[in-house]
Amino acid sequence: MYEIKEKEKIFIYTGPDGSGRKTIAKMVATMFDMETILSYTTRSPRHYEQDGEDYHFVDEELFQKMVNNQEFIESVEIDGFHYGIREDDIVKGFASTPLIYLTLNPEGTEKLKNMYGDRVKRFFIYADRDTVVSRQKARKDNEEDIKRHMAHYDEIMRYKSSCEYSFENYDSPQVSFQVSEVIEAFLDRDIIITDY
Repeated sequence: MYEIKEKEKIFIYTGPDGSGRKTIAKMVATMFDMETILSYTTRSPRHYEQDGEDYHFVDEELFQKMVNNQEFIESVEIDGFHYGIREDDIVKGFASTPLIYLTLNPEGTEKLKNMYGDRVKRFFIYADRDTVVSRQKARKDNEEDIKRHMAHYDEIMRYKSSCEYSFENYDSPQVSFQVSEVIEAFLDRDIIITDY
């Protein structure tokens, strides 16, 4: 397992699908020059998703090969689709910046938290059921996908109390500002001032 160095930090955004996790994560990342680590998935891209920008979209065969080669530090199956994170990608991310971020489901978030402990800070981003559904409709998710996502809503919401920080997202710029303030304070605490 990769040993995280002193200054290296992992920020994870989790919460229900349609809560705006990715939007906020991207807004915050630009303020801190953070590198994103993308998951690999066997599901098809949604019409607004790009390979290499939202996920690495791979077929079942390649995913299984990666599992067999023990490339994933974390992999889960949700609704028949596989998702995984490569340790190599985390190592590469840290090669270019000490701050990396991921957008993950609670299972993946928990796995990384258990592995890397205090180096991981979890931001739970959420909105109420109606808001989440209307956002999924606005981005033209099909009814089947929306139903699938909403079947996990309550279960995902229960993870909120496990996370270090949680934000209700009604206004992404406002919430991204609040998250940035938390990160700023967190990074400041890490700076040791020595008197000579």
